[in-house]
Amino acid sequence: MSLFWLILLIGAISVMRVSREKKSLLIKRALEWSLAIFFSALVLWGGFDGEGHFQFIEFVEWGGFLDWGPLLFALDGVSLFFLLLTTFLIPICILISQKSIKFLFKEFLLCLFFLEVLLVGVFLVFDLLLFYIFFEGVLIPMFFLIGIWGSREEKVRASFYFFFFTFAGSVFFFFVILFLYQTTGTTDYFLLLNMKLSFNVQKWALVGVFLSFAVKLPLIPFHIWLPQAHVEAPVAGSVILAGILLKLGGYGLLRFSWPIFPEASFYWAPVIIVFSVIAVVYGGLMTCRQIDFKRLVAYSSVAHMGLVPLGIFTHIMEGLVGAVFLMLAHGFVSSALFIGVTFLYDRHHTRLIKYYRGLTLTMPLFAVSMLVLSLSNMGLPLSCNFVGEFFSLLAAFKYYYGVGVLVVFGALFSAIYSLSLFNRISFGGGSNYLLFNRDLNRQEGFAMFPFLIIIFLGGVVPFFVINLVKNSLVFSPVG
Repeated sequence: MSLFWLILLIGAISVMRVSREKKSLLIKRALEWSLAIFFSALVLWGGFDGEGHFQFIEFVEWGGFLDWGPLLFALDGVSLFFLLLTTFLIPICILISQKSIKFLFKEFLLCLFFLEVLLVGVFLVFDLLLFYIFFEGVLIPMFFLIGIWGSREEKVRASFYFFFFTFAGSVFFFFVILFLYQTTGTTDYFLLLNMKLSFNVQKWALVGVFLSFAVKLPLIPFHIWLPQAHVEAPVAGSVILAGILLKLGGYGLLRFSWPIFPEASFYWAPVIIVFSVIAVVYGGLMTCRQIDFKRLVAYSSVAHMGLVPLGIFTHIMEGLVGAVFLMLAHGFVSSALFIGVTFLYDRHHTRLIKYYRGLTLTMPLFAVSMLVLSLSNMGLPLSCNFVGEFFSLLAAFKYYYGVGVLVVFGALFSAIYSLSLFNRISFGGGSNYLLFNRDLNRQEGFAMFPFLIIIFLGGVVPFFVINLVKNSLVFSPVG
C-alpha cells in the first residue's frame, strides 16, 4: 500500500519537473506514471486473497498535537474495484485531452494527479473525518477543471454551481461526523461499527448521511447541478464526473448507512426507495426529452444511479451486489459515451443530436462502438450493465413487487432513449450539416477499445467481480 502511494507522489513530482513548453514530454511522462499507478492497482488485485476481509492494512499516526488515534488505510473487495476504476480512467483522460486542452496543459495534468490522489484516499481510508476531507477535497480540482478548461462561456458559472451545490449537501455529513465524535469520542470507522447507538441518534444521523450522498449520486430533486456541470466540463471532467464522482455517493451510502446505523436504515428504507424509484422513472423520462448529446448522457446517469440506493436499502444481498456492480458498469459505459460525444464534437462542434445521421456509412468504427455502448446502456444481456440491473431488479421484486414493476418501466425508458439515440445518429442518408466525417483514428481507437472489451467481459464473466464483492459484503457488517 505504501508503495502505491509512493508511485502516486513520484508521478506527480515527475510531471511537475517537466517544462510546460514541452507538451509532448508532459504527455509521455503523465501517461507513463498514470499507467504505472494503474498497473500497481492491478498488482494489488493480484495479491488479494479473495476471502473478502480487509487487506493491505496500514496504520498511520496523526502525530503532533492531534491525539486522534491511528488512521487506518485498507482495501476490501468493494473498494478494490473502485480503486481500479479510478486508476483506469485517469490515463484515458490524459490520452483524450491532448488536443482539446489548448492552454495550461501542465497545470491540467497536475490537477488530474491531485484529483487521483484524493479519489484514491476516499476508497482507502476508514476514518470518517479523513474520508470527509478527501471526499470534499475532490471538489477543488473538479472546480478548476470545469472553470478553467471547460468548453463554453458558461463554464465559470457551472463550476461555481457544481462546487457550492455539492459542498452544501456535504455539510450535513460533516455535522453528522461532529455529532458522532461528541457522542462516542471517535471517528474511527471500525470502532463505530461496534458501538450500539440509540435509535434516535441513528434516525437523525442517517438523514444527514443520506442527504449528503444523495446530492453526489445524484437523486431527484438533488440533481439540478449535474447537467450544467457535464455540458460545460471538458471531456476529462465529464469522464471523471460520470465515471467516479457520482459513485462516491453510492459508495458512501454503502459504507456509512447500514453498517453504522442499522436500525435507522430499516426505518428510512421505504422513504429512500421512493426517492430511488422517482429517480429511475423520472430520470428516464427526462432523458427521452433531451436533444443535446451530453445532456442525454447526463440525465441517463440520474436514471441509472437511482438503482443504487434502491439496491442498498432493500437490505438483500442481490441488491447490494447489484448496486456495486452497476456503479462499476456505469462508470465504464457512461465514461465511454462521453468520450464518443467528444469525438463527434471535435469534428463538427455541435452536440445537437438532430445534426447527426448516417454515421454507419461514414464512420463505421465509431458507429459500431456506439452500438455496443447503447446496447450496454440499455442493459442488454451479455453487457456489464445487464448484470447490475438484473441483481437490482431481483432485489426490488423481492422487497416489494410493486417497486419492481415501477423500476421495470424505468428500464423500458432506458431502452427507448438508447436505441433512439443510436438510430438517429447512425442510419439514414448523410447529413447536409456535416462537411466531413473522418472515422476514429488510432489514438481515439486506443481510448475507446479498452472500454468495449471491459463492457463485454463484465457481461460474459461477471463472477470474477461478483464473488469478490459478495465475499466482502458477507464479511463486513454491510452484509
